[in-house]
Order: sequence, then C-alpha cells, then structure tokens
Amino acid sequence: MNQVFQALLDEATFTREILGSGVTQLGKANYARKGLYFESFTSISTGLERIGKLCLMLDHYINNDGVFPESDDLKKSIGHDLAKLYSKSQVIIKSNSLNLKLDDVLHEKIIKILTEFSKGDRYSNIDSLTSCSTLTDPIRKWNQEIDAVIYENRVLTKKKKSIEENAKLIDTLISPYTMIRHTSESREDLTTVESASLLTGKTEAISKYRQQYVLQIIRY
Repeated sequence: MNQVFQALLDEATFTREILGSGVTQLGKANYARKGLYFESFTSISTGLERIGKLCLMLDHYINNDGVFPESDDLKKSIGHDLAKLYSKSQVIIKSNSLNLKLDDVLHEKIIKILTEFSKGDRYSNIDSLTSCSTLTDPIRKWNQEIDAVIYENRVLTKKKKSIEENAKLIDTLISPYTMIRHTSESREDLTTVESASLLTGKTEAISKYRQQYVLQIIRY
C-alpha cells in the first residue's frame, strides 16, 4: 500500500467516523439536550467539509497527472464554506457525467445552516453574552427551517393527533406533581407538562427524517 493511498484511506476513515457520530447525535438532540445539537452540527459540518475537500483533491489529482492541489489553495478558495464546496461538487458531477443530485429544498437549507454554523454561528451563545448581533442562533434556525418543515410535511396526520392526545393524557396524569422549567429549541418557555410532552413527541417523530436528509447529503 503506497503512502498516497494510505493517507487517503486514513482521511476517509476519520471523516466517516465523525460524520457517523454527528448523525447519531442529531437523532438524539432535543430541547432538554441542546448541547447535542452543537456536538452534531460540529461533527457534521467538519465531516462534510473534509469529505468535500477530499473530492476536490481527488478530482484535481485525476486531471493533473497525479498532482494534488496546494493546501493554501483549498484554504483560500473554500475555507469552511460548505456552500462553496457544494457548488464546486456540481461542476465535478457535470464534468464526469455523473447522475447525482440533491433535489429537496431542505438539503440546500441544511447546507446553508451548517455553512453559517462552521463560519461563526457556533459561537452564538458566547456572542449573545458579548453584545454581538451579527450571528444567528443555529438551533433556533434549524428548528424553524428544518424541523418544522419536516413535521408539517413528513409526519402523518394520524401520528400528529396521537402525539397531541398523548401529551394531554400525560399532562392530566402527572401535572399536579410536576414542575416544568425548560425552553424549546425556538427559545420559547416550556412551563407545562403538556407543552413539554408535545415537543418531545414531535422531536421523536422527526428525528429519523433529520438523519435521513443529512445522510443523503453525505452520500451525495
């Protein structure tokens, strides 16, 4: 096994592991474990950046007689911009007549959110304490632009009614003995058993779809 192949194999293996970890944590993240969103976004955005750059490097290697691009070229032209990587991937696909595409609007929204996260939104909590208003809350944005759309379009009406009924039942059973003090992903106060149970049910219903969309981007 030559040195070039070993380096490519090691990079691909490492990238696979961090992407797998990120997708796993995305399936577990909820209003009570918001830290998992940051863990997931960090792993997924880093993994997508690395696998995207690996694709660009291989394309350059194939088309330039076994010569890889300079490291500074990737840093200056791409940086942490996943949207740029996605755009460049489309050029590679076209030039090689490949049949690959991401055809759901949520794919591009996810890429945009993760791009903004990797370029600075990962510091949103710190920036909110230091009076910085230029960055957005990535968890709230994900909840409003991804989770809400998935719940509306992918979860069946029958399932939605079941989630609502279960939340009311749980509220009836334990609310006299329970105090709720949480905030949702959209930063709304959760102060009743019903509201917390409803959000838990919604998150469980969409978690597999969250993972599916991200896995489709990774596969692409």
